[in-house]
Amino acid sequence: MSDLTSLRNIGTEMARKLTAVGIDSAEKLVETGSKQAFFQLKEVFPQVCLVHLYTLEGAITSTDYNRLSEEKKKELKEFSDLLKN
Repeated sequence: MSDLTSLRNIGTEMARKLTAVGIDSAEKLVETGSKQAFFQLKEVFPQVCLVHLYTLEGAITSTDYNRLSEEKKKELKEFSDLLKN
């Protein structure tokens, strides 16, 4: 199993938060998916925001979070907005 910090965009603080919600490896994050992982984080750490979701997606797709396509960012923002309601 690969360490979470081996993924692009995942630092020690994000790795700590992911581990706290049961996502303790790079493989587990990929298996879980960015949206489900964000949902799990949001339940425990309500302060996580849209940038965290971009970070997770970037980690899974090996893309810098700020280089995600506009289409992907729009999709993720809509998901994040749904969780606010």
